[in-house]
Amino acid sequence: MILHDISSPANPLIKRLKSLSDKKARRAEGLFLAEGLRVCTEALAAGHTPAILAITPEAESHNLGRRLIAATRAAGGQALGVPHDLVSRITGKDNAQGVVAAYAIPNTDLAQLDVSTAPLWVVADTLRDPGNLGTMLRSCDATGAGGLILLDDCADPFSLEAVRASMGAVFSRKVYRARAEAFFHWRAAQPGQLIGAALDPSAIDYRACKITPPSFILMGNEQAGLPPAYLARCDAVVSLPMKGSADSLNVAVATGVLLYAALAQLEP
Repeated sequence: MILHDISSPANPLIKRLKSLSDKKARRAEGLFLAEGLRVCTEALAAGHTPAILAITPEAESHNLGRRLIAATRAAGGQALGVPHDLVSRITGKDNAQGVVAAYAIPNTDLAQLDVSTAPLWVVADTLRDPGNLGTMLRSCDATGAGGLILLDDCADPFSLEAVRASMGAVFSRKVYRARAEAFFHWRAAQPGQLIGAALDPSAIDYRACKITPPSFILMGNEQAGLPPAYLARCDAVVSLPMKGSADSLNVAVATGVLLYAALAQLEP
């Protein structure tokens, strides 16, 4: 039965959901938050069912809301009826949507990655902005790339900010983590090529790079870019021409450009 009487922020389940805004709590619980009826429905279509679902009466009256509730209950999850102000409290947004749910954090071990499942993968080195990670996942989804491989101390892709920016792509794409040296060791045994992106004198125009799938597009930190030692381990280094006064593009924007350039080569 849906619980319609949870109206107190002191309720243990509400406090548990709110705690997932903290990275330490996400790791301890093995759960992360997503919000919005559309995003949670897309998660369901991708095979992800909420462990805990909090839904307002307005969202519950929607066909998709009822479907989400039924799927949560069928999978043994907890479905909670809550007022809108509690959803705002959980998400930290005044204009929160009528649904927020906790999902299991997937296995991010690089050893689980099957490169044959997609022609393109994005590798991100020490990115700090969770919004960039989410946007990059969204671009991976749009271009059919497999997902993100996060090196070293990247921002958490399962933070609410990253999940929001991904617009549901966190459920349709894969995310893996590795230390940089472990990644390079693993990559050496894989087919395809590693393409680094950098404003480097030796870099070629991104449009001149021949893509051999599976290709790994390596993007550097927002401020520092890629270390020279990483560039030396790439099969190719590419750059995007800059015609204005800015010296670089946002890393998520640059990733999108490179993915679409690669897609243009790969599509018949």
